[in-house]
Amino acid sequence: MPPIHRQLVDRVAIGRYQEEVADPGAIRAFVAEFISVLIFVFAGQGSGLAFGKLTHGADTTPSGLVAVAIAHGLALFVGVAISANISGGHVNPAVTFGAFVGGNITLLRAIFYIIAQLLGAVVACFLLSFSTGGLAITGCSLSAGLSVWSAFVFEIVMTFGLVYTVYATAIDPKKGEVGTIAPLAIGLIVGANILVGGPFTGAAMNPAVAFGPSLVGWDWGNHWIYWAGPLIGGGLAGAIYELVFINRSHESLPGSDF
Repeated sequence: MPPIHRQLVDRVAIGRYQEEVADPGAIRAFVAEFISVLIFVFAGQGSGLAFGKLTHGADTTPSGLVAVAIAHGLALFVGVAISANISGGHVNPAVTFGAFVGGNITLLRAIFYIIAQLLGAVVACFLLSFSTGGLAITGCSLSAGLSVWSAFVFEIVMTFGLVYTVYATAIDPKKGEVGTIAPLAIGLIVGANILVGGPFTGAAMNPAVAFGPSLVGWDWGNHWIYWAGPLIGGGLAGAIYELVFINRSHESLPGSDF
């Protein structure tokens, strides 16, 4: 058996521009990711704004946390479900990166997926700012007294759980009937992680979720955590699940299978 690093390298594929970027199917996949992230971020970020307005700024209460967790979970459930048969329903650069590490998407397509996801988050936040009459769009932030390294580990662990769930329910070729509940399982793990990590880091688990509000609100405090943590967590989940539980040679999965 080749060493682990060799197995991972063998799974990685760059892809051909004509097939992975310029092909009409690829373009439809990029548009699907853009729309899914737009819907997800608009509902998720908007839930915090709506609850804050109803409670006159008390969106950090326990009931506010539950409301935001439910909104994110439901919105992600929908976002994954509506794009699953077109793009695979990544809705998250960390999921895309985890899929790339496991050899389930080419580098070229992964890059354009991530660009589409970031654009979807930015457009969603601009639409929220406009449609709410200019309410401040705030990004993820650390709770008082929490060190950046604690937050970094938090984001790694939460995203690992998310991407591991994606692999187990959506990517694994042995998933069987479990695949039918993949969008629900993915939404539930995000909602659960928000209940745990929301008061500490904001529980992004998704660079796009952090990037859109940060760009629109122009607040980049500790922003690197929301890229490095999710990408490391997603990459680890992809590598571990692919090597330990799937263990196959590189083969890019078509969008309809992921």
